[in-house]
Amino acid sequence: MISGRHSKAACRGTGNRKNFVDIAEQSRISFEAWPPGWRAQVLAEPPMIAPARQFTYPIQIAGEEDALARGALQVLVHPAAGGMFLATCALGFKSAAMPTGVFACPDPEMLCAVAGGYAYVIDTAHPERSTLLSVKPVVEVMALPSPGLLVFAGFHGLLAWGVNGVAWESARLSWEGIRLGNVEGNTLRGFGWNLQSDKDVAFAINLRDGTHTGGGF
Repeated sequence: MISGRHSKAACRGTGNRKNFVDIAEQSRISFEAWPPGWRAQVLAEPPMIAPARQFTYPIQIAGEEDALARGALQVLVHPAAGGMFLATCALGFKSAAMPTGVFACPDPEMLCAVAGGYAYVIDTAHPERSTLLSVKPVVEVMALPSPGLLVFAGFHGLLAWGVNGVAWESARLSWEGIRLGNVEGNTLRGFGWNLQSDKDVAFAINLRDGTHTGGGF
């Protein structure tokens, strides 16, 4: 369950659909920008005949032993080489406000699965290798082809994933809740909530290194 405080933050981040980053659209942009070397199918239910190779994520992370009790996103993955495998990605949260989807990455062998606000980057050539991103929960995702970044927004800050892995992680931008805006050159604009004024305050992120000006924190 998302706490009451986090529920309010989720509403601030996603309640205004005009400003909400559309997950399906960003997924489409990622596949157009970075054609992957793999194919993937999101399953509505477990396959009747499971493939020989199956992997469950997260892998051996303290505090996440019972993660699958929240449910899971199941993805059938056909890598460029080797047999297909079933990726079972535990949901971060059951709330429908948390995003779920599959994204291509700047590295064509990598697959990003966002499951109920948890973001997993999986090496399709070596599925035993994966990264559970430190932003928990992820509330918005943006695919930015020009700088070659997948940008993940949490309640407090941003993380960018590039061709070599984590490119940068921002400082705190908000007391609770972030709303992403537009991109101008190498600058990503958005809003972070300020506790004292109870208002969203604009920020600007340098996409080269994650440094910022403004913000609500």
